[in-house]
Parts: sequence; C-alpha cells; structure tokens
Amino acid sequence: MRYRRMIVIVIDSVGVGHAPDAAQYKSSGADTLGHIAEYFVDKLGRPLEIPTLASMGIGCTHPNGLAGISTPRRPSAAFGRMQVTSFGNDSLDGHWEMMCLPARFHVDYFPEGFPSELLSKLEDFSGRGIICNKPYSGTQVIYDYGERQLETGELIVYTSGDSVLQIAAHEDVVPVDELYRICEYARTLINGPEITMGRVIARPYVGTCKEDFTRTANRRDYGLEPTGATVLTMLKDAGFDVIAVGKTWDLFCGQGFTQSYHNESNMDGMDHVDDVLSQDWEGLCFTNLVDFDTVYGHRRNAQGYGEALEAFDRRLARVVDELRPDDLLMVTADHGNDPTYEGTDHTRELVPLLAWSPSMAHEGVDLGLRGTCSDLGATVLDNFGVTGNGEGTSFLAQVS
Repeated sequence: MRYRRMIVIVIDSVGVGHAPDAAQYKSSGADTLGHIAEYFVDKLGRPLEIPTLASMGIGCTHPNGLAGISTPRRPSAAFGRMQVTSFGNDSLDGHWEMMCLPARFHVDYFPEGFPSELLSKLEDFSGRGIICNKPYSGTQVIYDYGERQLETGELIVYTSGDSVLQIAAHEDVVPVDELYRICEYARTLINGPEITMGRVIARPYVGTCKEDFTRTANRRDYGLEPTGATVLTMLKDAGFDVIAVGKTWDLFCGQGFTQSYHNESNMDGMDHVDDVLSQDWEGLCFTNLVDFDTVYGHRRNAQGYGEALEAFDRRLARVVDELRPDDLLMVTADHGNDPTYEGTDHTRELVPLLAWSPSMAHEGVDLGLRGTCSDLGATVLDNFGVTGNGEGTSFLAQVS
C-alpha cells in the first residue's frame, strides 16, 4: 500500500535504553523511558499512565516490559527500536539521520569554554560583554548569572556536553530580535573549517530576580546547514508537501520544507498537528516536541517528564482518531535524556519506533532493532517512490 500522508512525531529525548556505544558517551545504564516508569511506581506509588503508547507497543521496546505498564499480547502498531549511528548525540544528529543524512563527521566541543578569538568577535558584533563561558545547565546559568546580565546587559554565553553555543539574555535587556541577530552572526563563526559546531541556541528569559527567572518559548535553534541532500529536499524536489512542526525547521535551516509552524510548547505543537491533519496535503509532516528534553530531561525532573508523557499520550489518542485510512503515523525520538541519570547532558540511547495506520493489514509487527535511524527516512522515500541516497533500509512492506 502507498500512504498519501506520513506523520512523524519525534518525542524529543525519549530514549528506550542505553545504546551499544553508550560507554563512549558516558551513558552506560541510561534508560529514559524505563527509569521514568520505575520512578512512578517506586516513588509515586502509581504507574505511568500512557495507555495509547502502551496499546501501540511501547512496552515492547524493553525486553522485560515497562514497570507498571501492561503490554498487550498483540500491540496495535508495528514496533521496534532504532540505533543512532551519527557521531554526535544531539537533536541535529538524530534528526539528520532520520532524514538519511547521518552526521558521521566530528564537530567541536568546548568543555573548558570558547576561545577568546571567537568571544571577541561576538563582543565586537554585539557591542556587549560576555559572561560565564563554560558548560552549564540552562536553568542554573540564568540563576547564577541572570541578575548580573539584567543589570549590565552582557550576554550569558555557555555550552553543554553537546556541540552547542548557547546565548541567554533577558528579553527586557536584549530584545529577542537583537538576540536572534547575534545568534545568526555566531552561527557564521562556527561553520568551519577552524570551528565546526552543531547548533547555536538563543535562550531568552524573563523575570525580576534569580528566584523567578524563566526561559521563554522564544528559543531559536540555528543549526549547521545540511551537508547534503535529505529526505526533505528529495520530497520537495519531487513535488510533495513537507511540513515542519516545531524545531525540525531549525535543525535543517528550513531546507526542504514547504510549510512550517513554531511551537510554544508540546501541547501547542500537538495543536499544530491537529491543524495539519485537518488540511488537504500529500507528503510528510515532521514534528518535534522539545519540552521533554529542555524542560524536564536536562533539569532531571523525572516526575515532570512522566507527566508530560501522560499529557502527550492523551493528545496522541486524538491524533489516532483523526487519521485517515491513507495516513501513516510514526512516533520516535532523537536521543535520550534520562532524568534519573547523573549530570544534565543527553544520554546515548536507542530510540523507539512505532508505526500505525487505520489500514495496516497486520497488528503487532516486530520491526526489530534497526541499525540506523535512516531506516525511517528510507521508508518515507520508498512510500512516495522517490529515489534515495542509499542510506537506510525501508520497512514499508511491514507496515502496509
């Protein structure tokens, strides 16, 4: 069968157990979804309530199931796991790989802070001083430096365990448009060859003092431009609709998309998905829901993460009801971010793969462990009869 519309929802950072190469990323034993399920049973005395995902087979991603969650004998969806083979462990790496452009090149990291030459250029361009310049939690950095930034107008520049340059500034001191211009300039400084980094992230915040500083939904990601053709550009060139919901637009610098929606939150993103499903189009809708990662994973908030999964599950049930017979829904993730793990960085994990359509011929198909996330993109191309670049293996026949 050929599907007319394919809807991919990336539940950002919802990993399902440490990957074979987890030790290289200091992630041995990490399991985002598994440990959240255990946390709810052990700490809250109740199971994680995700009946839609459970019925689709999310529990099958774990050999012994998920604590407190019943796995049906025959799940409604095809289920499996995918391994990220890209060298990095960030959203850009996972999303590029899904779209058949694995990031198999090395990018730069700055655990000791950025070089003075780069910072001097940022200061000259912005006319503002720079503070911090070290790896930091995004919420802790505005707690520790926000009051000074509010007083002086300096830029809070920091990084993490990923290849990212992040700039935080209070919206009343540095208007968001100005912050965006600064970040756009910063992007030009790390496109290689001397320094090559995955992303620049604008991190505006509001509040009157460190106790109530809050990051806003005006975040923007400025990714490295794709180094080759992607599923997105291939589909667009073939005349299909390619719709971005959330930061998927940012991660590909808008390349290949024909329409886009900016998300204010996970639920706002699901509102956009509902809107897209009500429209007439043919092609791919590529959605990212980032709150799991930024609001809960990096902050190591297991309860909040689980509650966000429960809220998503309720909205996913609505999406399932809205799907047409010629729609195919796929739910996956881009990396892990175990909220019970040490530190505040992403964890190297396998990611879930769930695929469902009202017209699927067989329920409970085991897609196994896919050797690369590019299998998802290869499946999209196969469905639309578009020639790919040799990355990935299609599983279309198993979900038709």
